[in-house]
Amino acid sequence: MLIKSATLAFSCLLVILVATAAHSQQVADPHFNPSVEHPAFTKNFPRVLFDEAHNNFHTAAGPYKPFADLIFSDGYQVVVNRKPFTKTSLATFKILIIANALGAEDADEEGADRPAFSEEESDVVRDWVRGGGALLFIADEPPFSSAAEILAKRLDVDMGKGVTTDPANSDKESKNAGVIVYSRENHLLADHSITKGRNDSEQINRVMTFVGQSLKGPEGSDAVLKLADTATDRIPGDPPKDSSAAGRAQALAFKSGKGRVVVLGEGAMLSAQLTGSDNRPFGMNTPDIDNKQLALNIMHWLSGLLK
Repeated sequence: MLIKSATLAFSCLLVILVATAAHSQQVADPHFNPSVEHPAFTKNFPRVLFDEAHNNFHTAAGPYKPFADLIFSDGYQVVVNRKPFTKTSLATFKILIIANALGAEDADEEGADRPAFSEEESDVVRDWVRGGGALLFIADEPPFSSAAEILAKRLDVDMGKGVTTDPANSDKESKNAGVIVYSRENHLLADHSITKGRNDSEQINRVMTFVGQSLKGPEGSDAVLKLADTATDRIPGDPPKDSSAAGRAQALAFKSGKGRVVVLGEGAMLSAQLTGSDNRPFGMNTPDIDNKQLALNIMHWLSGLLK
């Protein structure tokens, strides 16, 4: 039992180290094809505000360039935000995207886990959503989850603030228990408008996440990527603590007032990056997954094309 426990502890530590290193080594894949054969919008282009005012790791010109290019191809008008959120600054936008905000400039810098948003900004975003806005809110494992917690609480979302692993449902080729597969075959992919799309060509069958945290949504929320009972969260500390992630998720969708919210506990799933010395695909560019269509379907649900 001691040997087994030590092996498990080492495996979890390895996942954490890989997750931390991955954030510093990722670069956008210049060969990713962001084109959309049949754009959702050819007029009345929805205005999307892409947040870069909160030390965001994922930016529209950086690691999230493939995602920004993809939604632009689909007919969205993308505008970069570099100011604190106010009622006025959000007023003319249909969708707000917040991806991996931080309390400091870099994830490995002291204070990175401090609140990225003020109490006032969090109130503004919550009220904007309730009034009809649509929010895509992404926060990875620590320090991103801690930095985003104030806003998450405004949305009644509980962030696990650990590193989520599930060896039983992980991608075996990656040899990383934090790279989790959600498919119709393993029943972790919810039957939701986002996974069904508008027609058969948009149906999602297999999605992959690339080391992140777990989430618990408010009453009535849908777990789009539902974690299995075999999933666990490793919470940082001295010593680290393991807890079950059963009943939690890595993607949530719910309505709040007149608005809509999608929360993701892992950011690379909507990126298309290269990582490691061998430039391995990392995100939507990974073969044999439907993450590119997932990105489009999330935006379609937020913009109201999907009910």
